[in-house]
Order: sequence, then C-alpha cells, then structure tokens
Amino acid sequence: MKTLSLSLLSIAVIAALSLWFVSAAILPEMLAEAPISAARQALLSSGVQVGFVAGALLSAFLGLPDRIHPGRLLAACATLAALVNAALLALPVGGDGAIAARILTGALLAGVYPVGMKIAVGWGVQDRGFLVGLLVGAVTLGSAAPHLIALGGGADWRVTVLLASLASLAAALLALGVRLGPYHATSPRFDPGVIGSAWTNRRIRLAYAGYFGHMWELYAMWTWAGAAMAATFVPELGPDRGLTLARLATFAAIALGGLGCIAGGLVADRIGKESVAIIALAISFASALAAALAFGGPAWLFCLVVLVWGASIAPDSPQFSALVADFAPASQAGSLMTLQTAIGFALTFITVQATPIVVETAGWPVLLALLALGPAFGLVAMLRLRRLTAGESASG
Repeated sequence: MKTLSLSLLSIAVIAALSLWFVSAAILPEMLAEAPISAARQALLSSGVQVGFVAGALLSAFLGLPDRIHPGRLLAACATLAALVNAALLALPVGGDGAIAARILTGALLAGVYPVGMKIAVGWGVQDRGFLVGLLVGAVTLGSAAPHLIALGGGADWRVTVLLASLASLAAALLALGVRLGPYHATSPRFDPGVIGSAWTNRRIRLAYAGYFGHMWELYAMWTWAGAAMAATFVPELGPDRGLTLARLATFAAIALGGLGCIAGGLVADRIGKESVAIIALAISFASALAAALAFGGPAWLFCLVVLVWGASIAPDSPQFSALVADFAPASQAGSLMTLQTAIGFALTFITVQATPIVVETAGWPVLLALLALGPAFGLVAMLRLRRLTAGESASG
C-alpha cells in the first residue's frame, strides 16, 4: 500500500505541477502572436509564485488539510487549477486576465505541493529525508514537463495549454486513489507566534537562511533557463533547431534536479541533511558563475553547464524543510515550515520579476552571476549550521 500510494501521489504531483511554468514554455509563440512587455512577461510567471504564497498561507490559517481529506483536497485543487489554466485559451494574450489566471493557478497549486508533502511524510519517520526528497523530486519533474509538452504542441501554444490542463485533470483522478499512511497526523493552523521561534532558535534561523539563498536562484533559473539557452543557441543553430534544443535542454536540466532530489533524499538520512545541502549549494554556486562565463560561447558548452546547474540546484530543497521539522518543537513544525515556504516563494517573485529587466539593461552574463549570490549566501549559512550542530553533539 505504501509503494502504491506514494507512486500515485508522485505521478499526480508531476502532472499537476506541469501547470506552473506553462507561460515560460510557450512564451516564444505568444510573443510571435502579440507583443508583451518585459514586465508582463515576468508577471505571467512570477504571478504563480504570488498566488502560491497567498494560497499556502490561507490554507494554513483555515486548516484545510486537517478539515478535508488531503487526497480529496489535492484532487479538487488540481481540477480547479486545470480549468483556470484552460482559461488562457480564451483570454487576451499577456493581458490582465491572463496574469490573474496565473496568480489563481498558483494559489490552487498550494493545495497540491504542500498537501502532497503532508501525505508523503505520513508514510514514514526514519526515512523522512527520502520521503520529502521524493515529493520535491516530483514537483521538480512536473516543473520541467511544460518544456517537453511545448515540443508536442508545436507552433500552436494553445495545444500546450490544453495538454497541461488535461494532465492536471488526470492528476486529480490519481489523487483520489492515494491512501494516508500510518504516521499521518493533523498539523496545527499557522501560529503567528512562531515568527519569534524562527528568529530566536539559531538552528532554525540558519536553516531558513540556507533555504532563502536556495530560492533566490531556483525559480529564476527554472523560469528563464529556456530563454537564456534560446538566446545563445539560436544565433549558432538557427531559430528552429535552436529553440527545439533550448526546450529539450531546459526540460533535461530541471528533470535532472528532480532525480537529484530523490538521490539526495536517499543519502541525506545517512550522511546528514546539512551535508547534502552543502554539496548541492557549492556545485550550484560554481555552475551559476560558469554559466555567466559560458553564455554566448559554443552551444554545447553552455548546454553542459546548464545541465550541471539544473542537476545541482534542487537536491538541497527538501533537506531545508526536513531540517526545520527536525529542529522545531512538534507543536510548531507545521507553522514554521509554512512560514519558511511563504517567505521563500515571496522572494522568488523578486528574482523572477527582475530577471528580464536585468537582462534588458545589463545582459544575461550579469544576471547569471547575480543568481550565484543566492547559493553563496546559503552555503555560508549551512556551513555555520553544520559547525553548530557538530559542536552541540561534541558538548553533549
């Protein structure tokens, strides 16, 4: 039952999360049909982050996963998200309605990702690192999916939108077959008082800092990697081959991160969650700088760097949540993870929104180098956390 439920859950999350980056995947075709300003291009993607933050906080305040069976809640949110995404077919391209639809899609996906994580951790305690890694790996693979779907949709971006909506409807059906594990427990509603704990508990504060550094680069890279690769591939390979390769490479880069989450989860329970995060952050930092240097060079070199970056940018993500759960009092764990996620995704709005503006004024190499600041900050925080926990173990 555990294997079946986790398999159904993972596939459902992959299918539903294909809605997240739909606008980024179809942007070239949308631009060919109608002019969209750089700010509106960013809003089509960053609006999902804004909606997600609002949806996650609202769900936590209302205690929805505790009042409604999590599998049914996930199914309902995936269904509604599919319908809202399909509204893009009728709305003006890049207009206010389309941006509003992306914000609402993000809010509904808050009923998929966090709820899926809650279901996953209900199936074990000793293998928590793996369970969270499996769920975040599914989220990552789902985030990669629109770039592959866009290839199937061809030149008509509306086919991609329709296919992603159908995938989310399929996710809803799969979610209805998911069962709850023996360790499933209710989580308290968000407690504003945990803000004090997040600041005064040094271990939680450092885990937060590592997560914020990670989020600084993550969604900006996921959102705009395809555009960056198209910008360097098209001049060398031509528009058709260049755009196709950019989409395939973007899918592969993000998908490798999903596989890395699962692999990282398998070893995190053995070598330590901090160690997995440190390794991933160090490679991601080096990759961002290498991407800045390789941009505009040979297509194969830039592609290789982005693939390494994609593989290293995600495996630390589930470990930050697991660390907060480890360090927090049981009565505050749910609220502290909600606060962590909300602030982290709010931060992604800034970087996703700023990316096309920085690129327009300073160019891709400057933007890619600026993204390296995030993992550098997170790396310092995690090294301090490992020293702190090692010192506590030695003194204990």
